[in-house]
Amino acid sequence: MDPVSHLLRMARVMANLDRHCLLGGSTKMAVPQRQRLEAQFHVLLEGECQLLMAGAVLEMKPGDFVLIPSGSPHRIITPGQGTMHTTTEVAGDSFITTHSSDGGSPVIDLFCGHYAFDSGAGAVLFRSLPDPVHVALGASPDSDRTLRMLSTLMRDEAQYTGTGTAAILSALSTVLLAMVLRATGGSATEALWTAASDPRIARTIESVLKDPGADWPIERLAREASMSRATFLRHFTHETGMTVGVFVTRSRVMAAAELLASSDATIATIAGQVGYQSESAFTRAFRSEIGQTPARFRRDQRGHAGRTTPPGKSLIP
Repeated sequence: MDPVSHLLRMARVMANLDRHCLLGGSTKMAVPQRQRLEAQFHVLLEGECQLLMAGAVLEMKPGDFVLIPSGSPHRIITPGQGTMHTTTEVAGDSFITTHSSDGGSPVIDLFCGHYAFDSGAGAVLFRSLPDPVHVALGASPDSDRTLRMLSTLMRDEAQYTGTGTAAILSALSTVLLAMVLRATGGSATEALWTAASDPRIARTIESVLKDPGADWPIERLAREASMSRATFLRHFTHETGMTVGVFVTRSRVMAAAELLASSDATIATIAGQVGYQSESAFTRAFRSEIGQTPARFRRDQRGHAGRTTPPGKSLIP
């Protein structure tokens, strides 16, 4: 399985399309803070707008996708002159349709939603991404072609709003996330470690994700990348935004979280399977990344599964 598909499966991501925004000019829309283990996303199909978040201003153009892993509150503002308008909402069976309060003709076509993910691998994955992630999916011919097809499907389904609409829009939103996590080159404003542009670094990332329990000294990874130790360390940090040690630890913790939730193996056994020589060292690393001990995490996962279907249940088999 390729790295992005593997990560999404471990993270147990579920996509939800919340609203279809057809906003007129000079309109501001407030997007509130999401709950824990939820991250907002926006994909702009037509027009231009600004996304304002904690003092930062993102200029969005057609084909742009913005992911906010922290779920932080922000605003969407459309261009125009005169008084700034608010928004009105029309509730539907599958999503909310949002318009400008003055009833003006739409200048943007924007889909907004959120991803729910689990407290193990999902939390580690989303925390490891830039906040926000801004990707121009229309920047390359391949992604632009795929985006156009997705846009047509999303628009058609949004207009149909019939049986299965919510499930279809959720699946299409998951496709968008996969496209973002594999976006390379000039498509992303910041480096995404899930899509390292240097094939040598990408090869080492894939190797660790496939076998996190192996021994991964820097010298071995450098040889696999056909680089000197110093060059590899420099390139790896530049491509991923994290050190090799942090990456290996996170890969092991994500794999361990999946094993804790899905198997009856002892914690000591799982520690060995993901590359730790002692249970205490594993517990320290796990608690540092997840915020819980492995034992508490397993109890919470099983208690939650006994009450209801996990909100971050994977859409990827």
